[in-house]
Amino acid sequence: MPELPEVETVRRGLNQMTLSQAIGGGEVLLERTIAHPFLASDFLGGLTGVAIAQWHRRGKYLLAELVRNASNPHAPKTAPQPAGWLGVHLRMTGQLLWMSQDELLQKHCRVRLFFPDGKELRFVDQRTFGQMWWVPPEQRLEKVMKTLALLGPEPFSPEFSVQYFAGWLSDRQRPIKNALLDQTLVAGIGNIYADESLFLSKIHPKTPCAHLKRKQVQKLHGSIIQVLQDSIGEGGTTFSDFRDIKGTNGNYGNIAWVYDREGLPCQVCGSLIGRIKMAGRSAHFCPRCQPLSIQPLSIQPL
Repeated sequence: MPELPEVETVRRGLNQMTLSQAIGGGEVLLERTIAHPFLASDFLGGLTGVAIAQWHRRGKYLLAELVRNASNPHAPKTAPQPAGWLGVHLRMTGQLLWMSQDELLQKHCRVRLFFPDGKELRFVDQRTFGQMWWVPPEQRLEKVMKTLALLGPEPFSPEFSVQYFAGWLSDRQRPIKNALLDQTLVAGIGNIYADESLFLSKIHPKTPCAHLKRKQVQKLHGSIIQVLQDSIGEGGTTFSDFRDIKGTNGNYGNIAWVYDREGLPCQVCGSLIGRIKMAGRSAHFCPRCQPLSIQPLSIQPL
């Protein structure tokens, strides 16, 4: 599933290509891709004739701010009027691709949005778990896309402080790997970057949250930010389906420390990378660099 770096990579590409151009309609090829409104015709009707002012990201969600009167040079010189939001969640295999309308249609294309000059934005999704929303301007975004209100702070925001992180972990006994996947703790982290952050922090994925020492929490907090920034710099990670809007693979997988490297030597100590199952998800780690030591310790106040 695309995580924060992949979604951020897509957001930046969309902001380069799709802004201030009136959407000229579209085509819904798989109706269950549309999460709101109920009818696909209403979804397309809400988007037709409006332009995208800016793409935002919240966790793993893409949110396009829609406006009217932003792209027509013949329209009266009035301020752009809000026209709602276009929301997208890529889920496991979703891709947003910026293409020419005359290019061969992909087998798993689910939604097409038409733009000027023969361009279009295609939502391609093999597993069909991805979703799209049109939220009218008179409705609150969080009321329609309800999970947005449940998300924790963004990793790069001031709200995701060491103090916040330590306080959240201090009284929880669940394994730290599982906690990092909890979107109410911090938004956008998934399996890849949880494994990578724990490796850089030398913390075993099974370590209970409340057993982490203060220095470990500080180290993990910094590692999360470092790993996410590194991956964004590499255009995200492509192990199977992720592509940016031009169809280009992400390169972080070439420099990953442990993720998807089971049985390969650790790049630090040479031990073989292990993999275990935790709550139905794989966790990759180095048994020497990340020894499991469970002791009745708690986080000290900062």
